[in-house]
Amino acid sequence: MAEYLKDCRVPCKSTTEELECLCRLEGVTSRDLGISKANLSEYEVEYLCSYKKVVPSEKSRNGTTPPPQEMFLVKWRGFPESRNTWEPRKNLRCVELLNHFWEDLTLEMRKQKRRVIPKRLDQATVSHMVQRAKLRKRLKRWERHLNALNQQQGGGRIIVENHVDLEGPPRHFTYINDYKVGEGISLTEVALGCECTDCLEEPVNGCCAGASQHKFAYNEQGQVRLRPGMPIYECNKRCRCGPECPNRMVQRGIRHSLCIFRTDNGRGWGVRTLERIRKNTFVMEYVGEIITTEEAERRGQIYDKEGATYLFDLDYVDVDEYTVDAAHYGNISHFVNHSCEPNLQVYNVFIDNLDERLPRIAFFATRSIKAGEELTFDYKMQSLRVRANSIHT
Repeated sequence: MAEYLKDCRVPCKSTTEELECLCRLEGVTSRDLGISKANLSEYEVEYLCSYKKVVPSEKSRNGTTPPPQEMFLVKWRGFPESRNTWEPRKNLRCVELLNHFWEDLTLEMRKQKRRVIPKRLDQATVSHMVQRAKLRKRLKRWERHLNALNQQQGGGRIIVENHVDLEGPPRHFTYINDYKVGEGISLTEVALGCECTDCLEEPVNGCCAGASQHKFAYNEQGQVRLRPGMPIYECNKRCRCGPECPNRMVQRGIRHSLCIFRTDNGRGWGVRTLERIRKNTFVMEYVGEIITTEEAERRGQIYDKEGATYLFDLDYVDVDEYTVDAAHYGNISHFVNHSCEPNLQVYNVFIDNLDERLPRIAFFATRSIKAGEELTFDYKMQSLRVRANSIHT
């Protein structure tokens, strides 16, 4: 019987963390979990749960009472919460975790309208601190996942922050870098490319834009020089030029470091830049699932009842046949909020597919954007017929 079970695989109902805790409790090593005899008994701080000040019962040698000692309740990585221990501050070397703890505790004290941190935290506050620590872990894990995917295309760093509530990574949402083509839709790849050796300085027959009777999109600094509404034709996979060609801006992906953050005014998630973005510079694409307008109408009725929608009509041509739905599949643009005075502008871009019914949607900066400023676009702009009641949750 065993020979038939050699390659058998069954789903495990326990998480990796739960299995690690069980192994350490039982003293069992596991190569898959990274537990060896060498580190089986090692203790690493996972997060800090609580805090208190303890007044020493004994006086010092000179007869004075020593100052209160700061103590922290430590959750050890790979061990269950039943193994949590109180440790003095001097034993802790986890500066980043200590900073996170004080940051969360300070915010909680403000919410409770307390000016002074008590000598011992009450159970409700401890429970909140543990939830905050666990949330931070989930957001950090999601952040690593986003950056792993983002590095495949662009290289801009993504940070995730939530200092407002306990909302974690969005459920039922898959991060993607390119269109997900819906059922019954096909993208026809371009058959020809340019023969340029220097597309900017010595374009042959106007490069890819000229082949479609349009102007070259970018200047020497990589800024778009076309007015909004004009299409951008970038070089494609069949072109003679290389990946560093100045006519390959959108296809290089996100280059700026950005932050997905939880807004404090009820708008759900938002996106801000961590560095200065120059005017007319490419920022990101609007990515999602390509569906037909008929399917978009059906989904739109459902989304309207839910009070949120991410439908983006591809209406570069007069008759729009397709829509991008970023509700469940999308990139960082999924979290960009609306503004009547946006700092991002939509451009229709064509690269490996020249079907005018299926452009790629790119966001460029309408002005110089300062580091720390939120990125926004106008949901009601002509080329973006998005329902105005969209709330990013």
